[in-house]
Amino acid sequence: MRTCLLTMIWACLSLYVNSTSISRKTVLEMGGEEDRDGAKGGKILKRFKRGWMWNQFFLQEEYTGSDKQYIGKLQSDMDKGDGTLKYILTGDGAGDIFTIDENNGDLHANKRLDREEKAFYTLRATVVNKNTGLKLEPETEFIVKLHDINDNEPKFAKELYIASAPERSNIGTSVTQVTATDADDSMYGNSAKLRYSISQGHPYFSVDPNTGIIRTALGPGEMDREKREHYQVVIEAKDMAGQRGGLTGTTTVNITLTDVNDNPPRFSQSIYQFSVPESIKTGIPVGRINAVDKDLGKNAEMYYSVVSGDGLDMFDVITDKDSQEGIITVLKPLDYEKTRSYTLEIQVQNTQTLDTRFLGYLPTKDMATVRIGIEDVDEPPLFEKASYMMEVKEDAAVGTAVGSVRAMDPDGYNSPVRYSIDRRTDLDRLFNVHSGNGSIFTIRPLDREEAAWHNISVIATEFNKPLQTSWVPVYVRLLDVNDNAPKFASFYETFVCEKTKAGQKIQTVSAVDADDPVGGHKFFFSLAMEGAYRGNFTVKDNGDNTAGVLTRRSSYSQLHKSIYLVPVVITDGDFPMQSSTGTLTVRVCTCDREGNMELCNAEAQTSSAGLSTGALVAILLCVIILLMIIVLFAALKRQKKKEPLIISKEDVRDNVVSYNDEGGGEEDTQAFDIGALRNPEAIEESKQRRDIIPSGTLYPPIRRTAIPSRDNADVRDFINQRVQDNDSNPTAPPYDSLATYAYEGTSSVAESLSSLESASSEGDQDYNYLSDWGPRFRKLADMYGAEDSDRES
Repeated sequence: MRTCLLTMIWACLSLYVNSTSISRKTVLEMGGEEDRDGAKGGKILKRFKRGWMWNQFFLQEEYTGSDKQYIGKLQSDMDKGDGTLKYILTGDGAGDIFTIDENNGDLHANKRLDREEKAFYTLRATVVNKNTGLKLEPETEFIVKLHDINDNEPKFAKELYIASAPERSNIGTSVTQVTATDADDSMYGNSAKLRYSISQGHPYFSVDPNTGIIRTALGPGEMDREKREHYQVVIEAKDMAGQRGGLTGTTTVNITLTDVNDNPPRFSQSIYQFSVPESIKTGIPVGRINAVDKDLGKNAEMYYSVVSGDGLDMFDVITDKDSQEGIITVLKPLDYEKTRSYTLEIQVQNTQTLDTRFLGYLPTKDMATVRIGIEDVDEPPLFEKASYMMEVKEDAAVGTAVGSVRAMDPDGYNSPVRYSIDRRTDLDRLFNVHSGNGSIFTIRPLDREEAAWHNISVIATEFNKPLQTSWVPVYVRLLDVNDNAPKFASFYETFVCEKTKAGQKIQTVSAVDADDPVGGHKFFFSLAMEGAYRGNFTVKDNGDNTAGVLTRRSSYSQLHKSIYLVPVVITDGDFPMQSSTGTLTVRVCTCDREGNMELCNAEAQTSSAGLSTGALVAILLCVIILLMIIVLFAALKRQKKKEPLIISKEDVRDNVVSYNDEGGGEEDTQAFDIGALRNPEAIEESKQRRDIIPSGTLYPPIRRTAIPSRDNADVRDFINQRVQDNDSNPTAPPYDSLATYAYEGTSSVAESLSSLESASSEGDQDYNYLSDWGPRFRKLADMYGAEDSDRES
């Protein structure tokens, strides 16, 4: 009641302030007294009287009326009501949202305003003279504030909240907090004062009406995750402090109960039975057992263990990390003939600590009985040992027994066993085995130096069932026998100075032995008993399997003897004793004062160069092959120098060759090569013949003047040119050649060369001009000229 009364009084005061202008007493007058500091600034400051002033107006938001909303009235003391003043409004929303009557100062709002968008507006007003436009008073600022109404409902920060709480929690355990906000003015009334309530989720949860904190409402016995895990809670927020007529907002909270380890694992059955063959390998699974835990995650992890039973040392159980099942595996080989069944007691429990507050008297572990039956399997023969190792001397006679193996049928049938050697492991066929008793013996001589160990496999096969076989490895070690003589460790060659000292060591030698005595090698060195070298050199045994070769003279001569071959006898210390003789090559050389070699004989130099007989033979073969290549190259080059009689088609001459076969007449087009005929314009001038070697007698060049005839001019010129070339050529052959030309020139008067048509014109020919062609054609002129004279006579 008191609140309503205060509200009514406050509203009346607001209306009174809005409708009345607040006048301010002023002491400023036009032309007032001079400012005390006016002399300093050079100006006289005057104060003006302000006739009116206001502070703020109030306006209710969300106005729904059709007319403009009246805010208040601005009234100046200078307004006499004669219409000479004009009110002007500026600032936020002036002219658009807010307007003022310029004649009387009435202030109105033109639009519907929302306080949540803008809570107040700052405006400025002044008064001017209508006629002159001059300000009559300074500009004054005022504020228009919007009164809030409850027009916004509460809104939560999230539409959906996700929360969790441990199962078995006590009453009042905090789960989560929800928060809502209201856009209304929290400073004015109860429009933004909220209250929270739960509309869905009873009786499991509750909410604090002021803070929005959600808490559990039931005890540990009711909040069990294994019974119910998920809950949906709806929370309401109502303004006006929850009073009737307030606006409401809602949100949803999904609450999940988290797991605690409050359930022990339990076997799904108390007895498990399995059967396995006796041939199962160790580590192979026999079967799986399963226990169930209602908890989740790590709280449901468990492990199994074998706690008792007659198969405690024969089987083991491990936990499958994915399925949390117990896997029973074999620890040792099984034997049906010895034990046909086993019983195990297996226990299961959690890996994490169990919360026993809610178990009461229930046990935290569970037990199950597992019975495993063994099935009989027809097994192959079984050797007494997994492997055998035997020893035999390397000089053992053929047929010597090395050792024996033994296998038996593990089944109740006790089938006989036959033995054999896997020849893939004994490719040299050094051993064999007795098929009945498994005795292994040698069938060839052995040599430890070739192979000190022999790894063979013996096969055992049942007589009645040949497919039932088994293998066993047998390692045979050959014991050493002193059957190899020692020898030099390498080829030794040294030198001795012509001038030296008696007792000077020139070389240290060592030996190697293929044998391997038990106490290690022990070698003895000495000179051979016979030989002239004994007066020149001696051998001193160092006692450490080495010996030094010493000089016995103080001077040696290359001219007398340049090379000494010193035989050294090497004897081992084992039984039977073996010995051999190694030869040390000593060359006599010229040395300086310090004993460094300067010059040896030719033989020594050749030897020092390192050229062996094989190297010399190879060098000789290379030289012979190189000479053969040079000879072949020279022969080919010489053959290329012989040029053919006719070099190319450029030589247009055809030699007259006589054959007994006269050919097929003029119909035989294959008798001559037409391609040899050349156009005279394409013939190179002054080209010498290269088909023969010039003779000793050379005819001097004879120049003759061509006799004009009725023959074609170009043919005559060409023939004359060729004749002149042949006369002046010193390499021309000593015989006459007939040259045939395919080009006859233009308007040729030559008749047919056919023997069939030449009879009529033969008498008309005049061959006297052939005499003018030189001595080479004189014989031809005589022959044809004689025929003409005979014909005329």
